[in-house]
Amino acid sequence: MSEMTGYPDSFYAATAVGVRDYPVLDGERQADVCVIGGGFTGLSAALNLAERGLDVVLLEAERVGFGASGRCGGLVGSGQRQEVLDAEKMFGLERSQELWGFAEAAKQEIRERVEKHDIACDLHRGQLVGVHKKRYLGWARETVDVLAERYDYPFCAALDREETHARVATSTFLGGLYDPEALTMHPLNYSLGLARAAAEAGVRIYENSRVSRYSHTDPAIVEAGGGSVTAAFVVLACNGYLGDLEPRVAGKIMPINNFMIATEPLGEARANELINGRFGVHDTRFVVNYFRMSDDHRLLFGGGENYRAGFPADIKGFVRPYMLKLFPQLRDVAIEYGWGGTLSVTANRLPHVGRLQPNVFYGQGYSGHGISIASFAGKVIAEAITGTAGRFDVFANLPTHTFPGGTLLRYPGMVLAMLYYTIKDRI
Repeated sequence: MSEMTGYPDSFYAATAVGVRDYPVLDGERQADVCVIGGGFTGLSAALNLAERGLDVVLLEAERVGFGASGRCGGLVGSGQRQEVLDAEKMFGLERSQELWGFAEAAKQEIRERVEKHDIACDLHRGQLVGVHKKRYLGWARETVDVLAERYDYPFCAALDREETHARVATSTFLGGLYDPEALTMHPLNYSLGLARAAAEAGVRIYENSRVSRYSHTDPAIVEAGGGSVTAAFVVLACNGYLGDLEPRVAGKIMPINNFMIATEPLGEARANELINGRFGVHDTRFVVNYFRMSDDHRLLFGGGENYRAGFPADIKGFVRPYMLKLFPQLRDVAIEYGWGGTLSVTANRLPHVGRLQPNVFYGQGYSGHGISIASFAGKVIAEAITGTAGRFDVFANLPTHTFPGGTLLRYPGMVLAMLYYTIKDRI
């Protein structure tokens, strides 16, 4: 933990800008809405609610952006976590197109927020998906054609092996799909910028104010540390850090830990040889590798997961083999940062957004697609609270499944499932 910022040691914490200290909740407060959680969902919900004239209190157990929102890979992909071809099979073309449109609106919201609030989060465009298996080679071309023909999205290009290798210097990619309208960012700085914008809009933010319980009453009473908030509405924006705060939705998500490293600066020439641009990259593995270059020419690389409460003792050593499998030419490069974070996935990789009676809204389970979809979930929750529930209802009506065994047995089942998919990745 960095003594200076109160955030876990990471490249993001070391390069954070605009860190502000918010007070600890003490005493009793009144609000229209109490938001629990200071990540993308909670900050977005709070900011959008305040802009609609509501009085909002946001309670964060640690610091704003402390969780996955300040530690993730910083890749903002197009669409939902479910591919459009799979979404069409699940819901039909019309609903799939609607979900795609939501994700496009989410990207636009990010671009507008960055510009409106002058958020210095190193925002860049572009994302390449590297195909790692021969049987996936047709996927890129089919997806490019479908997006152009049925989703009014003619921007993507299918790349052959040589074209892919010209952009990313790894022999493991057999082809690729390039999306110039996807985004990358410094996620902690984006979170800090949203928090600043929310505070300036009137949101009362309290850090180091862990919620212990809330009443299922109208109004609700939310207890945190030495204080409480009485509010007409509660927004649960805890995602992978929900714990046992709300058992009614805890079994719908699986918290998992993902890990990242940052190399020493490579220098501009070597960085450009490795990745020819500032775009983000991930592959088609089920346990995905994802990476990009930082502003100071470091490789930021994410790889590997675990499914228990703790992190590996040596995160740098845990992730480095994943990096070297793709980039053996980096064996001489030092790793300067290693960190982990907790996100959550759903059984079908669709976001879990909804409402609990009488007055509790929630958003969670973004399955690695959280920067855009979590932010958009916060926005549509704000819309629903203020009386416009159309887009919220689309999310709320998506099918969700409880993990077998609920919160008690979901981890053993997840370990077996991930072992199966890990083997498939290698075949």
